[in-house]
Amino acid sequence: MHHKINILLADTQQLFSEGFTAILQKIQGVETNVIGYASSGQELIDAIAGEEVDMVFMDINFPDLDGVELISSIKSQDGTTRVCVVSSYTDHKLVKKAFLAGADGYFSKSNNSDELSSCVTQILEGDRFLSEGVYITPPQRQSDAPVLTNGSRKSYYQDKFLIQQKLTKREQEVLNLITKALNNKEIADRLYISHQTVGVHRKNIMRKLGVRNTVNLIRFALDHELIS
Repeated sequence: MHHKINILLADTQQLFSEGFTAILQKIQGVETNVIGYASSGQELIDAIAGEEVDMVFMDINFPDLDGVELISSIKSQDGTTRVCVVSSYTDHKLVKKAFLAGADGYFSKSNNSDELSSCVTQILEGDRFLSEGVYITPPQRQSDAPVLTNGSRKSYYQDKFLIQQKLTKREQEVLNLITKALNNKEIADRLYISHQTVGVHRKNIMRKLGVRNTVNLIRFALDHELIS
């Protein structure tokens, strides 16, 4: 079946979007019409407004807006618009969040472009697409972390975006106040929650980030620019 589809591309790297366009145009049986590019979340929202968009290919990491929330926003505006994430982030928790937000597909940037044809046709037929090596549950053998030249594995937490995905919004608020040297009671007063709840959040944050005390937690947050 021949398809003609209007496409929006959203990625912070213009060169990637242009290369991605060239690959899309080579797909057999699909006439792709790229009607716009966006390099930020707000640009994507503006580009999709008032347009007839059949499919959005988008990264999930933007400097201004949360990518997962953007998926929900797009799907709530027009349920017929298909959304496929194209990202270098393949952590299974993030992939699952994207699908729960309404994504129709998740394509890894590290994969071969030949797989893109299957991605487009599968999504157009109403199915969801997961590219090779992408999971929504933990694989039996977790080997996603890139291997460094010395043979050790780079921590997932080396990346600011992935770190922030590990923390809930409330935990990020608590972390921000911890770095301002506020104690549990002061944080509780600021957020209108109990100091016991703050203590639970503090423990969860340290567990998720792999630190054992507040001094190391603050140092970690500063080193990885996690504070606003």
